[in-house]
Amino acid sequence: MNAFSAAITRIFADPHMAVDAIWLPGGVPPGTAIRAIRKAPDDLTTYGGARVWSETVRIDVMAAQVPAPEPGDRIVIADDTYEIQGEPVRDRERLVWTLDLRPA
Repeated sequence: MNAFSAAITRIFADPHMAVDAIWLPGGVPPGTAIRAIRKAPDDLTTYGGARVWSETVRIDVMAAQVPAPEPGDRIVIADDTYEIQGEPVRDRERLVWTLDLRPA
């Protein structure tokens, strides 16, 4: 384990940074327990001459826990279920996936 991997593991273990979640490959149980860092940035999209503001839901997950996320997989956080939309994106070190979610 290198320094980056050790740091990511500690960040995701921190209860102030990450939450417990369940990853459902293909959207069906049984699932795998994972840790996720929630992000909900506002997104500004230009469409023609208009600018459209929308809320988003994104999470970061460790690639070691979620090796191959795909659109259609589901993530359950507390009482909320989300579906992965779009293609997951990995960070430069290939340690963290960023997943774009929508309510399921």
